[in-house]
Amino acid sequence: MKKVELLSPAGTLEKLKIAFDYGADAVYGGVSHFSLRIRSGKEFSIEEFGEGIEYAHARGKKVYCTINGFPFNSQLDLLKKHILKMAALKPDAFIVATPGVLKLASELAPEIPLHLSTQANVMNVLDAQIYHDMGAVRIITAREISLRDLQEIKKEIPDLELEVFVHGSMCFAYSGRCLISTLQSGRVPNRGSCANDCRFPYEMYAANPETGTLFRLEEDPGVGTYIMNSKDLNLASHMKEILDSGCVDSVKIEGRTKTAYYAATTARAYRWAIDDYYEGEDNPEKYQREIHTMQNRGFTDAYLVNRPFEKHDTQSLDFTMQMGTDQVSGIVTDKGTHFLCKYKTLPGDEMEIMAPNEDAIVEVDNDIGAIFRRDGIFYIRFNKLMAENGKEWESVHSGNVNPIELPAMLPAYTFLRISAGDTINQAPPK
Repeated sequence: MKKVELLSPAGTLEKLKIAFDYGADAVYGGVSHFSLRIRSGKEFSIEEFGEGIEYAHARGKKVYCTINGFPFNSQLDLLKKHILKMAALKPDAFIVATPGVLKLASELAPEIPLHLSTQANVMNVLDAQIYHDMGAVRIITAREISLRDLQEIKKEIPDLELEVFVHGSMCFAYSGRCLISTLQSGRVPNRGSCANDCRFPYEMYAANPETGTLFRLEEDPGVGTYIMNSKDLNLASHMKEILDSGCVDSVKIEGRTKTAYYAATTARAYRWAIDDYYEGEDNPEKYQREIHTMQNRGFTDAYLVNRPFEKHDTQSLDFTMQMGTDQVSGIVTDKGTHFLCKYKTLPGDEMEIMAPNEDAIVEVDNDIGAIFRRDGIFYIRFNKLMAENGKEWESVHSGNVNPIELPAMLPAYTFLRISAGDTINQAPPK
């Protein structure tokens, strides 16, 4: 049986490795302004991207290269060079957004499979067929599509792979077709530099052009001022519906510019959901408990399993971001012997261990601290905080870049976290 692919974001080499370690089958990322996340593209050098592809292939995983920007005429020569440079790294596919780039990529690098970006807004069989005829082997459908429409596309074009978003930020506009950021700051959303202006609070005014008067409109309690702030997509509890449809080849998580913890947590939760499905199980409370540890804008199941006019809860009107249930305190280094502090740690603090491979965790109790299991969950407690350079600290904070010794080795990129409620009584990092 061919299983659905779990596709995670890779904004940096570290996030790429973390996504794979926590269960992703494939990742997507890119280099330069031709990738539709300029900040992420700058964080990934060509050398690192090549290293990431080698890392993936050594583990039987895949990397899809994003070349999904919308180029100007003046950039076409540079785009051609970029396509050839990326093809030399041997990614598993290019993700492109326009017919012209699709045609150009197929001519310059015919050996690289082509995936059509969600920016192309494919919603129906006719558009899917056109792009498939042009060489796209996979289409990343618009976020507004329904499972029923996906099934129709798969029925008519069975050899076309279909990829759908299941988690991450949602755009207030139709599939990213927004110019608010361009209007207010000159940053063009569909060229990778969106300023997320929809996340800001706004005040409403009424103007009378005849008298020149301006009235500020008062909001009713609970209406809020975040009038364009969409909730985050979260379909972890709908994996059975999605996979029972028989038309989805890949489920995709948004978020190349989000944190390493986000990359780990989303990959972990959706890996659980997918594996449970194929084992005939379903544990939505488990998946949601993990997902809710992260910061979020509130969650919605959006439109894949519901029709748009049936949804009236897709906006967070009162806030732009809220805390998750947990606070990340540290991340274990790639050597597995030390951790880097991300919040605040004192001797005696207990932190939950979130590891990509719990089978590798060994319970210990020594001078440095203890690793132990309680109610099926691993925890760590430090008796003293010894830095790699031999200095002992009374406390460590997020600004402290000294790796701190662990009581025993833990898997690389293990996260240490505490309940967000436990941070209330702690003084803020100095």
